[in-house]
Amino acid sequence: MKATHLEILVEEPSMETFLRRLLPRRLGEEQSLSIYAHQCKEDLLDKLPQRLRGYVYWLPADWRIIIIVDRDDDDCAWLKAKLEGMTSDVGLLTRTASFGGNQPWQVANRIAIEELEAWYFGEWTCVRPVYPKVNASVPNKAAYRDPDAIAGGTWEALERVLKKAGYFQSGLRKIELARQMGHNMDWNANASRSFGVFRDTLLEAVA
Repeated sequence: MKATHLEILVEEPSMETFLRRLLPRRLGEEQSLSIYAHQCKEDLLDKLPQRLRGYVYWLPADWRIIIIVDRDDDDCAWLKAKLEGMTSDVGLLTRTASFGGNQPWQVANRIAIEELEAWYFGEWTCVRPVYPKVNASVPNKAAYRDPDAIAGGTWEALERVLKKAGYFQSGLRKIELARQMGHNMDWNANASRSFGVFRDTLLEAVA
């Protein structure tokens, strides 16, 4: 069943800004969706059980909920299990739990590894048109070849790369960057596996 509407819950405003620019371009302006940002990851996780309980009573059969959190320093399997548990505890069916079954899923829990900025490293050609002094060979360097395995924090790594090229000398402005990346990203070329899982989930929902 095609989703006529997507409810997307994210942990902070830069992810919201990124998706508001990206999704209408890739899914079409006619796709109905709402994106709800929280103050931080902890805020989202604290409010999630109550919010999910609310959905139980009125969620239409052709709506889908997608939750996106950064992995940060958490164990990925532990974080995914936590999200799955919160969802199943209120009686909503997750995509993972429905896999191979006949009943359509209601909620997909997705993790950005380790955070949103890894997705920018995953499609470096969307960075260079906006920040042309950045080195085109960055994705070929061992430290950045796997966007989901960048050590020491991906936003810090991206800040260092951009500063070295002469940008954001007073610090990374995440909202500004998210707006530009959402406007430019061609999501079919992204090397981040976690981005690919998120993209494929969206396409499955609206297929």
